[in-house]
Amino acid sequence: MTAGPYISGIKLTGQLAAGSYLPAIPAIRHLMEAGALELRKPVTFFVGENGTGKSTLLEAVAVAYGFNPEGGTRNFSFSTEDSHSELWKALTLVKRGYASDGFFLRAESLYNVASYIDRIDREPSFSPPVIDSYGGVSLHCRSHGESFLALVQNRFGGNGVYLLDEPEAALSPTRQLTLLGQIAELVDRNAQFIIATHSPILMAFPGAEILEFSAAGIRPAAYRETEHYQVTRRFLENPERMLRILLEEE
Repeated sequence: MTAGPYISGIKLTGQLAAGSYLPAIPAIRHLMEAGALELRKPVTFFVGENGTGKSTLLEAVAVAYGFNPEGGTRNFSFSTEDSHSELWKALTLVKRGYASDGFFLRAESLYNVASYIDRIDREPSFSPPVIDSYGGVSLHCRSHGESFLALVQNRFGGNGVYLLDEPEAALSPTRQLTLLGQIAELVDRNAQFIIATHSPILMAFPGAEILEFSAAGIRPAAYRETEHYQVTRRFLENPERMLRILLEEE
C-alpha cells in the first residue's frame, strides 16, 4: 500500500455527555487518557475480551467516517434500530489521501444490508441493479457465510477503507482463510482494513498491527502474545486436559 492508511489516527477531541456509560469502557477510557490512537498499517486488528470496547470503537469510527451505523457504504441510509452510541460525535479521524471505496461490514446486521439492497433494487430509478455489484444474486439467496464472501469478493474494489466487525461469526475456518486471501489482494490495491475479531486465524495476517484491548487499555501486541492465540493453541494441543480442568472447576 503506497499511500499509507487512509485513517491514520483516532482522536477523542469532543466531550462525552454527562452520565454517559462510555467512560466505563476500557477502550474509551484509554482514549480519554491518551488522547489518540495511531493506525500505522494497512491492516489493523482490534482484539481482546468481550466488553473491552472493540466493536464500540469500530462502530464509532465507521459512523465518523460517514458509513451507515448498521453497515454498508457511505451511500446507504437505512435504519432498523437506532442502537449506536454517540461516541462518533466526539471523535476526530486523522485522514491521509482520498479513499474512493469503502464499506462497513457487520456480521450481525448483514441481513439488514441484504434487505436494503433488495428494496432499493425494486425501485425503478436504480439502473443497473445495485445487486450487480454484489455478485448478481440476492444475498438472501445465499447462506450467511456465502453472502458475506460474495459481498467482499464482488463489492470490495480496493483504494478504499473497509471496516469489519467480527467477520468470523459468518465464516467457517476454511472460509476465514479465503477471506485472508481476499484481504491480501485488496491491500495490494491500496485498501485499508480495520477489523474487530476474536479469530486467531484472521489476526495471523502477515504484517498486520494487532491492538489488544483489555481492562488496562489498548496496547500493540505480537500475534503469539495474544490471549486468543495462546488459549487456542493450548486447547488444540490437549483438548482433553483443558476440558477436564474446566469441567472439574465447575
